[in-house]
Amino acid sequence: MPRATPAKPRGLADLANVGPAALRDFRALGIRSVAQLARQDAFKLYDRLCRRTRNRNDPCVIDVFMATIAQSRGAAPKPWWKFTAQRKRALARESASI
Repeated sequence: MPRATPAKPRGLADLANVGPAALRDFRALGIRSVAQLARQDAFKLYDRLCRRTRNRNDPCVIDVFMATIAQSRGAAPKPWWKFTAQRKRALARESASI
């Protein structure tokens, strides 16, 4: 039996891993639609959020951004923690290149 294709999210609140906190973050960043989110970079969004809030947010926010961006680009929804290792590898590469 073929797998059902996940429904395409219509709004940000329809994305997996998005609750009130993520919606507040998206609003603070000016992200209003799934299409707009699909054009973003998770690390740049995180840096912007930290500057905007004048606070170093939990790095797991990057994982949420990575998960929601991937889904907004058509990937099947995955829990945000499935992106933690990818975030850590990317940050380690960045630190090694400095």
